[in-house]
Amino acid sequence: MSDKVAPDKSVHFDPGFMARRDAARERIDVLTGAHAGNAADRLAWFNAVYREANGDPAAVPWADLKPKAALVEWLQRHPGHGKRAIDIGCGLGDNAEALALAGYETTAFDLSPDAISWAKQRFSDTSVNYVANDLFAVPHAWKNAFDLVHECYTIQALDGDLRRQSLAALAGLVAPGGTLLVISRCREEGGEPKGPPWPLAPSEWRAFETHGLKIAGEHFYSVQRPDRTIQHVLAEFTRPA
Repeated sequence: MSDKVAPDKSVHFDPGFMARRDAARERIDVLTGAHAGNAADRLAWFNAVYREANGDPAAVPWADLKPKAALVEWLQRHPGHGKRAIDIGCGLGDNAEALALAGYETTAFDLSPDAISWAKQRFSDTSVNYVANDLFAVPHAWKNAFDLVHECYTIQALDGDLRRQSLAALAGLVAPGGTLLVISRCREEGGEPKGPPWPLAPSEWRAFETHGLKIAGEHFYSVQRPDRTIQHVLAEFTRPA
């Protein structure tokens, strides 16, 4: 995998912010569903994270308060021109707003109604359609309906059957001729990763090809944190027209 490092001068380099994040992690890591579990447990845990954050984004471990750099770079090469996009597990909305800014008619959803309310408050003049929804129970109108499906960090937050089921659910949103973009922590094949999050192995993201998609590219990169370097992949898939 590439050892290219993506610069990151974000909240992760703010000592005060990260001190609050570390304290929040200690609190939420002991809640039911924090380290796996069934769908109900995981839903309850995600809801608890946003509810107990009390408006402090430092208490949401995956909130960077800016869109992912890899997504922004990809969107510069692939503007929307009015195409339909959906952002999976949108959280506080930064990636969804980047999609809309790039010209996509954007829908964004999250399991947590609190996350959706928070995103709407942050981006009060947004064109994004923010909705609370479950990846495993999407509206029929979303089936094979989106020119771009953006998945960032959702699969890596799931384990076991939920993780495997998420592949079919995500693939089922991609329109004929459309694209699935997957951004995730990644790892080499072999061994059992410790999580959450559980980084994806190549065989896992390439399994989208068993759900009617064709891999169009893989870009490996690293994200630098103050105390570690984290391997990532941006994998692109298309559905034949």
